[in-house]
Amino acid sequence: MHDKNAAGIENLTLYVADWVCNTILSDLPENVVALGKKSILDGLGLALSGGATTCGGMVRQHFADLNLGVGPATVIGTDLKIAPRFAAFANGVAIHADDYDDTQLAVATDRVYGLLTHPTAPALPAALAMGESTGATGGAAMLAYHLGVEVECKIAEAINPRHYQTGFHATATCGTFAAAAASARLLGLSVEATARALSIAGSQSAGLRENFGTMTKPFHAGRASESGVVAAQFASCGWTATDRILEAPRGFFSAAGGGYDPQAIAGKLGSPWTIADPGVSIKPHPSGSLTHPGMTEMLRLIRANHIRATDVLRVRVGTNHNMPNALIHHRPVNELQAKFSMEFCMAILLLEGRAGLSEFTDAVVNRPDVKAMIEKIDFVVDAEAEAAGYHKMTTIIDIHLADGRTISGRADFGKGSPFEPMHYEDVADKFRENADYARFPSQQAESVIAMVRDLETLPSIDLLMAALTRSSA
Repeated sequence: MHDKNAAGIENLTLYVADWVCNTILSDLPENVVALGKKSILDGLGLALSGGATTCGGMVRQHFADLNLGVGPATVIGTDLKIAPRFAAFANGVAIHADDYDDTQLAVATDRVYGLLTHPTAPALPAALAMGESTGATGGAAMLAYHLGVEVECKIAEAINPRHYQTGFHATATCGTFAAAAASARLLGLSVEATARALSIAGSQSAGLRENFGTMTKPFHAGRASESGVVAAQFASCGWTATDRILEAPRGFFSAAGGGYDPQAIAGKLGSPWTIADPGVSIKPHPSGSLTHPGMTEMLRLIRANHIRATDVLRVRVGTNHNMPNALIHHRPVNELQAKFSMEFCMAILLLEGRAGLSEFTDAVVNRPDVKAMIEKIDFVVDAEAEAAGYHKMTTIIDIHLADGRTISGRADFGKGSPFEPMHYEDVADKFRENADYARFPSQQAESVIAMVRDLETLPSIDLLMAALTRSSA
């Protein structure tokens, strides 16, 4: 008999599996359903735009080299139908390709805000691929997505902060459990089989932050989604695995984090739902989430004070010490590095007044005026920001102008966060921009927006995936 943890739960992995198997669609509160639709629509748009990137093309070439044949699952934005594991991989890579996808907020003050997971990138592709494979309704696929996101977020919240701080990429590691949970639910696995799926997923859980700023970062998200699908499929065949992968002394929490906080997960699944409390942020810019409070405040300062780039002498950007630990590219040379460069994000706003997909390109990053402006940005650790706590992304900006003025501002959160949320129509506009970037037919894009708005009533997820398929004609 295993000892019970502080929440009175004897086997944490079985608790998670039982919750995944027995939560039903009507258990989702209305606000959770509404929030999920925004993140789902956001993810679908990012799958379109991410599929148009260089790494999206490389994934499809890899599939062609494998000679996979035809399967039930859609690679979004293409006419490819392949095995669920590979569709999950492709769509996971695409959603995370531009680092434009949603981010999980932390609860505990020692968990770094914005540095837990990108919840949708691993969970949604698995739910869609397995939804198509099993003939799921829109409601069933939506429920599976929510179950995956919740499992992912609570695991990320529970594991010791050392997990992320010493180099693991939580979207990759915790996201594998998300995909396994979503896939297991759609396969209709028993509690015991779902626990095995989670355990198989745990042995595939990997991803290192040293690869931030390269194509391997979105590879993490795709691989997490694929690994979860594979885990559930093997569990459905009777593949054996431990039933204590999370909490065991040689399990995930111990091996990957050196421990965990039982109070952050035991008895907490769906109570509250993380997507609602503390919430999930949807990105207005295709860069690391830690840049967003500063970018939101910089745009506000530029507009309120009519700041011109030619008038700027220097800019000081101060944050807590965890933020430079992730925003590691101080002199970026390509678009992927620029996404993790506070200096570039500030510079491009001063020069262009916007920062969308068109600004995050190799050509723009290497423009002489951009490089010159980057040299004027000082990104430092600030005592006030440090004291504010790591559960915030406090960013303090001082803009020194040629006329002797200093324009200052502070932001703890950015646009798209629960404190300044994007509404469904805002996300729909972002979806349209991403679809347009991918040159995806606008009529199909509008169909997707309408279907996701009423996703729980959709009789088959195939209808949504058909609208996300590009005709080969």
